[in-house]
Amino acid sequence: MPLHPRLPLLILTLLCLTAAGLSACGNEQPANDSVSTPAGSADQPTAPSGAAQADAGFVPAATKNTQRVPLSDGPALAATVARAVFPGPDQRPAAVALADKSDWRAALLASVLMAPPLRAPLLLTDQGEIPGDTSAALDALAPTGSPQAAGAQAIRLAAAGDPGGDLKTTSIAGDDPYTLARAVAEYRARVARRYSRSVVVVPADDPAYAMPAAAWAAKSGDPILFASRSTLPGPTRRALEAHQRPRIYLLGPRSAVSREVEKELGKLGTVTRITGGSPQTTAIAFARFVDGTFGWGIIDPGHGMVFASPERPLDAGSAAPLSASGAYGPLLLTAADGTVPRAVSDYLSDIRPGYSSDPVRGVYNRAWIVGDTDAIPVAAQAQIDGLLEITAVNRSTQTP
Repeated sequence: MPLHPRLPLLILTLLCLTAAGLSACGNEQPANDSVSTPAGSADQPTAPSGAAQADAGFVPAATKNTQRVPLSDGPALAATVARAVFPGPDQRPAAVALADKSDWRAALLASVLMAPPLRAPLLLTDQGEIPGDTSAALDALAPTGSPQAAGAQAIRLAAAGDPGGDLKTTSIAGDDPYTLARAVAEYRARVARRYSRSVVVVPADDPAYAMPAAAWAAKSGDPILFASRSTLPGPTRRALEAHQRPRIYLLGPRSAVSREVEKELGKLGTVTRITGGSPQTTAIAFARFVDGTFGWGIIDPGHGMVFASPERPLDAGSAAPLSASGAYGPLLLTAADGTVPRAVSDYLSDIRPGYSSDPVRGVYNRAWIVGDTDAIPVAAQAQIDGLLEITAVNRSTQTP
Protein backbone atom coordinates (compact mmCIF):
# COMPACT_ATOMS: atom_id res chain seq x y z
CA MET A 1 0.00 0.00 0.00
CA PRO A 2 1.50 3.40 -0.93
CA LEU A 3 2.36 5.84 1.86
CA HIS A 4 0.10 8.79 2.46
CA PRO A 5 1.89 11.79 0.88
CA ARG A 6 2.07 13.58 4.23
CA LEU A 7 3.56 10.70 6.22
CA PRO A 8 7.24 11.44 5.44
CA LEU A 9 6.83 15.01 6.70
CA LEU A 10 5.02 13.86 9.85
CA ILE A 11 7.73 11.30 10.57
CA LEU A 12 10.48 13.88 10.11
CA THR A 13 8.64 16.29 12.36
CA LEU A 14 8.43 13.67 15.08
CA LEU A 15 12.15 13.04 14.71
CA CYS A 16 12.78 16.73 15.20
CA LEU A 17 10.64 16.77 18.32
CA THR A 18 12.66 13.97 19.94
CA ALA A 19 15.70 16.20 20.24
CA ALA A 20 16.80 16.90 23.80
CA GLY A 21 15.85 20.24 25.26
CA LEU A 22 18.45 22.91 24.74
CA SER A 23 19.41 26.04 26.65
CA ALA A 24 21.47 29.04 25.71
CA CYS A 25 22.53 32.24 27.32
CA GLY A 26 23.90 35.56 26.17
CA ASN A 27 27.35 36.80 27.06
CA GLU A 28 29.02 40.14 26.83
CA GLN A 29 32.41 41.36 25.78
CA PRO A 30 33.70 44.84 25.01
CA ALA A 31 32.20 46.44 21.91
CA ASN A 32 34.43 46.72 18.87
CA ASP A 33 34.22 48.88 15.79
CA SER A 34 35.13 45.87 13.69
CA VAL A 35 35.52 42.20 14.36
CA SER A 36 37.87 40.26 12.14
CA THR A 37 38.76 36.61 12.04
CA PRO A 38 42.05 35.59 10.41
CA ALA A 39 41.70 34.73 6.78
CA GLY A 40 43.08 31.81 4.90
CA SER A 41 42.00 28.86 7.05
CA ALA A 42 38.23 28.77 6.76
CA ASP A 43 38.00 26.52 3.74
CA GLN A 44 40.62 24.01 4.88
CA PRO A 45 38.63 21.13 6.38
CA THR A 46 40.07 19.25 9.31
CA ALA A 47 40.55 15.54 8.81
CA PRO A 48 37.81 13.58 10.59
CA SER A 49 38.97 11.03 13.11
CA GLY A 50 37.45 8.56 15.56
CA ALA A 51 33.69 8.89 15.61
CA ALA A 52 33.86 11.21 12.62
CA GLN A 53 34.81 8.23 10.43
CA ALA A 54 31.12 7.56 9.99
CA ASP A 55 29.73 4.54 8.18
CA ALA A 56 28.41 5.73 4.82
CA GLY A 57 25.30 3.62 5.40
CA PHE A 58 24.45 5.37 8.66
CA VAL A 59 22.33 8.49 8.16
CA PRO A 60 21.34 9.79 11.59
CA ALA A 61 18.48 12.19 12.13
CA ALA A 62 20.06 12.77 15.52
CA THR A 63 23.28 12.08 17.37
CA LYS A 64 23.84 12.68 21.05
CA ASN A 65 24.70 16.36 20.48
CA THR A 66 23.10 17.16 17.11
CA GLN A 67 19.72 17.03 15.40
CA ARG A 68 19.47 16.96 11.61
CA VAL A 69 16.66 18.18 9.38
CA PRO A 70 17.52 15.68 6.62
CA LEU A 71 15.86 17.29 3.63
CA SER A 72 16.97 18.89 0.38
CA ASP A 73 13.62 20.13 -0.90
CA GLY A 74 13.12 23.75 0.15
CA PRO A 75 9.37 23.72 0.92
CA ALA A 76 9.65 20.41 2.81
CA LEU A 77 12.58 21.69 4.89
CA ALA A 78 10.85 24.95 5.80
CA ALA A 79 7.64 23.12 6.67
CA THR A 80 9.46 20.63 8.89
CA VAL A 81 11.30 23.39 10.76
CA ALA A 82 8.07 25.35 11.26
CA ARG A 83 6.30 22.29 12.64
CA ALA A 84 9.20 21.39 14.91
CA VAL A 85 9.13 24.90 16.39
CA PHE A 86 5.32 24.95 16.64
CA PRO A 87 4.36 21.32 17.32
CA GLY A 88 0.81 22.19 18.47
CA PRO A 89 -1.93 21.98 19.39
CA ASP A 90 -1.01 24.17 22.33
CA GLN A 91 1.89 25.71 20.42
CA ARG A 92 0.58 27.41 17.31
CA PRO A 93 1.89 30.50 15.56
CA ALA A 94 -0.22 33.60 15.20
CA ALA A 95 0.88 33.87 11.56
CA VAL A 96 3.20 32.37 8.97
CA ALA A 97 5.41 34.12 6.43
CA LEU A 98 5.39 32.99 2.81
CA ALA A 99 8.20 33.42 0.26
CA ASP A 100 8.84 31.69 -3.04
CA LYS A 101 11.58 29.07 -3.09
CA SER A 102 13.16 30.79 -6.10
CA ASP A 103 13.91 33.92 -4.02
CA TRP A 104 16.51 33.42 -1.28
CA ARG A 105 16.52 37.16 -0.59
CA ALA A 106 12.81 37.24 0.23
CA ALA A 107 13.26 34.19 2.46
CA LEU A 108 16.14 35.92 4.25
CA LEU A 109 14.08 39.09 4.78
CA ALA A 110 11.13 37.08 6.10
CA SER A 111 13.23 35.87 9.04
CA VAL A 112 12.58 39.12 10.94
CA LEU A 113 8.89 38.22 11.05
CA MET A 114 9.77 35.28 13.32
CA ALA A 115 10.78 37.73 16.04
CA PRO A 116 8.22 38.93 18.59
CA PRO A 117 5.49 40.02 18.37
CA LEU A 118 4.58 38.04 15.24
CA ARG A 119 6.57 34.82 15.74
CA ALA A 120 5.80 33.88 12.13
CA PRO A 121 7.84 30.94 10.75
CA LEU A 122 8.64 30.76 7.05
CA LEU A 123 6.88 28.50 4.58
CA LEU A 124 7.76 28.32 0.90
CA THR A 125 5.73 28.39 -2.28
CA ASP A 126 6.80 27.13 -5.70
CA GLN A 127 6.33 29.46 -8.67
CA GLY A 128 3.26 30.92 -6.99
CA GLU A 129 1.76 27.52 -6.19
CA ILE A 130 1.34 25.94 -2.75
CA PRO A 131 3.33 22.67 -2.55
CA GLY A 132 1.90 19.70 -0.67
CA ASP A 133 4.35 20.06 2.25
CA THR A 134 3.46 23.73 2.65
CA SER A 135 -0.25 22.95 2.48
CA ALA A 136 0.09 20.20 5.09
CA ALA A 137 2.07 22.54 7.34
CA LEU A 138 -0.57 25.26 7.04
CA ASP A 139 -3.25 22.75 8.06
CA ALA A 140 -1.20 21.53 11.03
CA LEU A 141 0.00 24.94 12.19
CA ALA A 142 -3.46 26.50 11.88
CA PRO A 143 -2.22 30.05 12.54
CA THR A 144 -4.49 31.86 14.95
CA GLY A 145 -4.17 35.37 13.51
CA SER A 146 -1.96 38.14 14.82
CA PRO A 147 -3.64 41.05 16.67
CA GLN A 148 -0.60 43.22 15.91
CA ALA A 149 -1.04 42.48 12.20
CA ALA A 150 -4.78 43.20 12.08
CA GLY A 151 -5.60 39.52 12.38
CA ALA A 152 -3.39 38.35 9.51
CA GLN A 153 -2.67 34.63 9.50
CA ALA A 154 -0.36 34.59 6.46
CA ILE A 155 2.07 37.27 5.29
CA ARG A 156 3.12 36.99 1.64
CA LEU A 157 6.42 38.47 0.49
CA ALA A 158 6.94 39.51 -3.15
CA ALA A 159 5.98 36.68 -5.54
CA ALA A 160 4.90 34.16 -2.90
CA GLY A 161 1.77 32.21 -3.74
CA ASP A 162 -1.60 32.88 -2.14
CA PRO A 163 -2.49 30.14 0.37
CA GLY A 164 -6.19 30.65 -0.34
CA GLY A 165 -8.83 29.03 1.80
CA ASP A 166 -10.12 30.93 4.79
CA LEU A 167 -6.76 32.31 5.86
CA LYS A 168 -6.62 36.06 6.30
CA THR A 169 -3.65 37.12 4.20
CA THR A 170 -1.66 40.32 3.83
CA SER A 171 1.08 41.05 1.28
CA ILE A 172 4.40 42.89 1.37
CA ALA A 173 5.39 43.96 -2.12
CA GLY A 174 8.70 44.94 -3.68
CA ASP A 175 9.82 44.86 -7.29
CA ASP A 176 13.48 44.43 -6.34
CA PRO A 177 15.36 43.16 -3.26
CA TYR A 178 16.12 46.66 -1.97
CA THR A 179 12.53 47.85 -2.19
CA LEU A 180 11.25 44.62 -0.66
CA ALA A 181 13.74 44.91 2.21
CA ARG A 182 12.56 48.44 2.92
CA ALA A 183 8.93 47.32 2.84
CA VAL A 184 9.59 44.43 5.24
CA ALA A 185 11.46 46.76 7.62
CA GLU A 186 8.53 49.20 7.55
CA TYR A 187 6.03 46.40 8.15
CA ARG A 188 8.09 45.10 11.05
CA ALA A 189 8.19 48.61 12.56
CA ARG A 190 4.39 48.93 12.28
CA VAL A 191 3.60 45.63 13.98
CA ALA A 192 6.24 46.22 16.68
CA ARG A 193 5.07 49.86 17.03
CA ARG A 194 8.64 51.11 16.96
CA TYR A 195 11.69 51.25 14.73
CA SER A 196 14.57 49.04 15.74
CA ARG A 197 17.66 50.77 17.11
CA SER A 198 19.81 48.36 15.10
CA VAL A 199 19.80 47.31 11.45
CA VAL A 200 21.85 44.63 9.68
CA VAL A 201 23.08 45.44 6.17
CA VAL A 202 24.21 42.51 4.01
CA PRO A 203 25.47 42.04 0.44
CA ALA A 204 22.65 41.56 -2.05
CA ASP A 205 24.84 39.61 -4.45
CA ASP A 206 26.93 37.45 -2.11
CA PRO A 207 24.46 35.20 -0.30
CA ALA A 208 26.98 33.26 1.80
CA TYR A 209 27.93 36.47 3.62
CA ALA A 210 24.28 37.41 4.05
CA MET A 211 23.05 34.09 5.45
CA PRO A 212 24.01 34.55 9.14
CA ALA A 213 21.82 37.65 9.36
CA ALA A 214 18.66 35.52 9.19
CA ALA A 215 19.24 33.83 12.54
CA TRP A 216 19.87 37.14 14.31
CA ALA A 217 16.87 38.87 12.70
CA ALA A 218 14.59 36.04 13.80
CA LYS A 219 15.79 36.32 17.39
CA SER A 220 16.09 40.08 17.74
CA GLY A 221 13.65 41.70 15.32
CA ASP A 222 16.45 43.80 13.83
CA PRO A 223 15.59 44.09 10.12
CA ILE A 224 17.85 43.17 7.22
CA LEU A 225 18.64 45.60 4.41
CA PHE A 226 20.63 45.05 1.23
CA ALA A 227 23.57 46.90 -0.29
CA SER A 228 25.33 46.22 -3.56
CA ARG A 229 29.10 45.99 -3.71
CA SER A 230 29.67 49.51 -4.99
CA THR A 231 26.44 51.46 -4.39
CA LEU A 232 23.93 52.13 -1.64
CA PRO A 233 20.53 51.82 -3.32
CA GLY A 234 17.89 54.47 -2.74
CA PRO A 235 15.38 52.20 -0.96
CA THR A 236 18.07 51.13 1.53
CA ARG A 237 19.01 54.75 2.13
CA ARG A 238 15.37 55.73 2.75
CA ALA A 239 14.83 52.78 5.10
CA LEU A 240 17.84 53.85 7.18
CA GLU A 241 16.64 57.44 7.24
CA ALA A 242 13.31 56.25 8.65
CA HIS A 243 15.19 54.52 11.48
CA GLN A 244 16.76 57.88 12.41
CA ARG A 245 20.47 57.15 12.71
CA PRO A 246 20.38 53.54 13.85
CA ARG A 247 23.34 51.39 14.73
CA ILE A 248 24.23 49.77 11.40
CA TYR A 249 26.00 46.40 11.43
CA LEU A 250 27.53 45.56 8.08
CA LEU A 251 28.24 41.89 7.37
CA GLY A 252 31.05 40.94 5.03
CA PRO A 253 34.39 42.21 3.72
CA ARG A 254 35.06 45.12 1.38
CA SER A 255 35.08 42.74 -1.55
CA ALA A 256 31.36 42.18 -0.91
CA VAL A 257 30.40 45.73 0.20
CA SER A 258 32.96 48.39 -0.62
CA ARG A 259 34.52 50.98 1.66
CA GLU A 260 32.71 53.69 -0.33
CA VAL A 261 29.34 52.12 0.54
CA GLU A 262 30.44 51.88 4.15
CA LYS A 263 31.16 55.63 4.11
CA GLU A 264 27.71 56.31 2.70
CA LEU A 265 26.18 54.20 5.46
CA GLY A 266 28.17 56.21 7.99
CA LYS A 267 26.23 59.32 7.01
CA LEU A 268 23.01 57.59 8.08
CA GLY A 269 24.05 55.99 11.36
CA THR A 270 26.91 54.46 13.32
CA VAL A 271 28.51 51.70 11.25
CA THR A 272 30.29 48.59 12.53
CA ARG A 273 31.61 46.12 9.99
CA ILE A 274 31.68 42.50 11.14
CA THR A 275 33.87 40.45 8.87
CA GLY A 276 36.27 37.58 8.46
CA GLY A 277 38.35 36.33 5.57
CA SER A 278 35.54 34.14 4.22
CA PRO A 279 31.82 33.53 4.72
CA GLN A 280 32.65 30.90 7.33
CA THR A 281 34.90 33.16 9.41
CA THR A 282 32.46 36.05 9.04
CA ALA A 283 29.74 33.82 10.52
CA ILE A 284 32.07 32.99 13.41
CA ALA A 285 32.90 36.67 13.93
CA PHE A 286 29.17 37.42 14.06
CA ALA A 287 28.60 34.58 16.53
CA ARG A 288 31.31 36.02 18.83
CA PHE A 289 30.30 39.65 18.44
CA VAL A 290 28.40 41.68 21.02
CA ASP A 291 27.81 45.43 21.26
CA GLY A 292 25.51 46.28 24.14
CA THR A 293 22.25 44.47 23.43
CA PHE A 294 23.25 43.60 19.88
CA GLY A 295 24.94 40.33 19.02
CA TRP A 296 25.15 36.72 20.11
CA GLY A 297 28.29 37.12 22.20
CA ILE A 298 28.96 33.39 22.17
CA ILE A 299 32.47 33.07 23.57
CA ASP A 300 31.88 30.34 26.16
CA PRO A 301 30.07 27.00 26.50
CA GLY A 302 26.36 26.43 26.94
CA HIS A 303 24.73 27.30 23.63
CA GLY A 304 22.75 26.10 20.67
CA MET A 305 23.80 26.71 17.09
CA VAL A 306 22.66 25.92 13.56
CA PHE A 307 24.84 24.61 10.71
CA ALA A 308 24.00 25.11 7.04
CA SER A 309 25.75 24.91 3.70
CA PRO A 310 26.79 28.17 2.01
CA GLU A 311 25.66 26.57 -1.25
CA ARG A 312 22.04 26.64 -0.03
CA PRO A 313 21.20 30.26 0.87
CA LEU A 314 17.47 29.53 0.94
CA ASP A 315 18.08 27.38 4.04
CA ALA A 316 19.08 30.44 6.10
CA GLY A 317 15.56 31.84 6.09
CA SER A 318 13.94 28.42 6.43
CA ALA A 319 16.07 27.51 9.44
CA ALA A 320 15.80 30.91 11.16
CA PRO A 321 12.98 29.80 13.52
CA LEU A 322 15.45 27.34 15.09
CA SER A 323 17.59 30.31 16.16
CA ALA A 324 14.61 32.18 17.62
CA SER A 325 13.28 29.46 19.89
CA GLY A 326 14.42 26.52 21.98
CA ALA A 327 18.19 26.57 21.61
CA TYR A 328 18.56 30.18 20.50
CA GLY A 329 21.84 30.36 18.61
CA PRO A 330 23.71 31.64 15.57
CA LEU A 331 24.00 30.23 12.08
CA LEU A 332 27.42 28.78 11.23
CA LEU A 333 28.54 27.66 7.79
CA THR A 334 30.28 24.56 6.55
CA ALA A 335 32.66 24.60 3.60
CA ALA A 336 31.08 24.49 0.14
CA ASP A 337 31.47 20.70 0.04
CA GLY A 338 29.85 20.30 3.45
CA THR A 339 33.01 19.54 5.38
CA VAL A 340 33.96 21.31 8.60
CA PRO A 341 36.43 24.15 7.99
CA ARG A 342 39.37 24.41 10.37
CA ALA A 343 38.18 27.82 11.58
CA VAL A 344 34.83 26.29 12.58
CA SER A 345 36.55 23.37 14.29
CA ASP A 346 38.77 25.77 16.22
CA TYR A 347 35.78 27.89 17.27
CA LEU A 348 33.86 24.86 18.54
CA SER A 349 36.97 23.77 20.45
CA ASP A 350 37.19 27.24 22.03
CA ILE A 351 33.64 27.04 23.39
CA ARG A 352 33.59 23.32 24.16
CA PRO A 353 31.93 22.50 27.52
CA GLY A 354 33.88 20.91 30.32
CA TYR A 355 33.23 19.49 33.78
CA SER A 356 35.43 18.88 36.78
CA SER A 357 33.37 16.42 38.81
CA ASP A 358 29.97 15.51 37.35
CA PRO A 359 28.86 16.14 33.75
CA VAL A 360 25.23 16.25 34.89
CA ARG A 361 26.04 19.60 36.51
CA GLY A 362 27.68 20.96 33.38
CA VAL A 363 26.42 23.10 30.53
CA TYR A 364 26.01 21.78 27.01
CA ASN A 365 26.40 22.81 23.40
CA ARG A 366 24.02 21.39 20.83
CA ALA A 367 23.46 21.96 17.13
CA TRP A 368 20.91 21.63 14.38
CA ILE A 369 22.26 20.30 11.08
CA VAL A 370 20.19 21.74 8.23
CA GLY A 371 20.01 19.76 5.00
CA ASP A 372 20.53 16.23 3.76
CA THR A 373 23.82 14.39 3.53
CA ASP A 374 24.55 15.85 0.09
CA ALA A 375 24.64 19.29 1.74
CA ILE A 376 26.40 18.24 4.96
CA PRO A 377 27.82 14.69 4.98
CA VAL A 378 27.41 12.25 7.85
CA ALA A 379 31.13 12.52 8.61
CA ALA A 380 30.78 16.28 9.12
CA GLN A 381 27.81 15.77 11.45
CA ALA A 382 29.82 13.23 13.44
CA GLN A 383 32.78 15.60 13.65
CA ILE A 384 30.53 18.44 14.86
CA ASP A 385 28.98 16.09 17.41
CA GLY A 386 32.42 15.27 18.81
CA LEU A 387 33.41 18.93 19.03
CA LEU A 388 30.23 19.73 20.96
CA GLU A 389 30.71 16.93 23.49
CA ILE A 390 31.22 17.93 27.12
CA THR A 391 34.64 16.77 28.30
CA ALA A 392 36.37 16.22 31.62
CA VAL A 393 38.60 19.03 32.84
CA ASN A 394 41.50 18.44 35.25
CA ARG A 395 40.84 20.60 38.31
CA SER A 396 44.54 21.09 38.88
CA THR A 397 44.85 22.91 35.56
CA GLN A 398 41.93 25.27 36.17
CA THR A 399 42.64 28.91 36.85
CA PRO A 400 41.31 30.03 40.26
